[in-house]
Parts: sequence; C-alpha cells; structure tokens
Amino acid sequence: MEKYLSSIEGGLTDKGLLFPKPSANSFVKLTALKPLNLEAFTLCMRLFVNPAVVNQGNRETILFAYCTTEGDELNVWQEKGKISLYLRSSRDGVFYDVQPLSIFGTDLCVTWESRTGLTAFWVDGRRSAPQVYRKNHKILSGGAVILGQDPDSFVGKFDENQSFVGEISDVNMWDYLLTDDQIKNFNEKVWVGPEPNVLNWNTVQYEVNGNVREVPEKYK
Repeated sequence: MEKYLSSIEGGLTDKGLLFPKPSANSFVKLTALKPLNLEAFTLCMRLFVNPAVVNQGNRETILFAYCTTEGDELNVWQEKGKISLYLRSSRDGVFYDVQPLSIFGTDLCVTWESRTGLTAFWVDGRRSAPQVYRKNHKILSGGAVILGQDPDSFVGKFDENQSFVGEISDVNMWDYLLTDDQIKNFNEKVWVGPEPNVLNWNTVQYEVNGNVREVPEKYK
C-alpha cells in the first residue's frame, strides 16, 4: 500500500480533505484535544460528496468514525438515503430522513445528550425532530477518530464499498450541546461561537494515509 503520512501542528484552516475515489486504504486519523469520555457532544462538519457514488442505491457511506479496541464507539453514516448515528453499536442506530448530501456542500451537525437521550441532526442550519437514543449512555475514551473509512478492527479492515468519496472540512466537536443559534451559524465564513474543545479543525494534528489530498476550501 502506498502511504502518505503527515503530522501538522497548525491544523487545516481554510482547507478540506479530498477523497477522490472509493478506496480500502485511504483515510485520515485526527488527534483529539482531550479524551472522548463524553456524556454529551456537538459534532459538526462540512461535506461535498460525489452523488454518483455516495447517494447511489443502498450504499453505506461512513462520514465520521470513532472506534476503540473494543469496536465502534461513535459513527455517523449516510445509508439507504438517510443519515444515522450509532453509539457503541454497528446495528442499533438512530436514523433521520433528511435531504441528500450535495456536491455543492452540506453543513451537517449532530447533537446528543446522555441525561435525556435527546439526539438531533442539523442540515444547513435546519434541525430535525429530536429522537431519544442511548439515554444514560457514556462514550468511552482511548479510541481513534477516523475520516474516510469505517474500521472493522482498530484502525484497520476497511471496506471500499463503505468509504467516503468527496471532500470533508471543518470537522469540529464540543463536549456539550451548542445552542440552536450557534449551530445555525456554523455555515458562516467567520465562526463566532465557542472554540471547539474536543476536535478543532484549525489546530488539529492529523495523519494522512493513501490517496487523500489537501485542497483549498473555496466554497465557503
């Protein structure tokens, strides 16, 4: 496997990560600012997808993966025309029938709180109806954050048919719930909300493996 590896202190300000084609070995590993032992979170990202691949039929496409040595811990998918969230499971998820991801860019956020179990997705600043999922659950630390692939073992055993194809940028995560107004402003060029304290795209350390390219984020 041809491998390209980089570790960048300065993050990915005004840059995106392009996954140009389906692959079983192209991924990016992000280093979180703190352990992901979470009882609540807000996760946001900006996605530009190849609809001929990602939106086709029954294809499952991984959008965000956090796994430990024990297995999947926090995964976000597009599958069968819906967006889904899985916490410590690859079978029992929560599904949202939202608009398809776009080649022109989609701002996607998801919020979850253990105390109430309330979970919601946000697409381009619009919130879905909340659902109750994994009440009193806690996300475990000690794992790896992966973009582009769904690890079936710890950072390994990737499936080309589930790989992400397109551009990902502005992956940011907080260990609490942002307000509605803050999430609505995520698609603004200048972010005026609180600094991300789990994953910060502007400062994140990352490792690139395989055919992944850094591209200027022209479309914001």
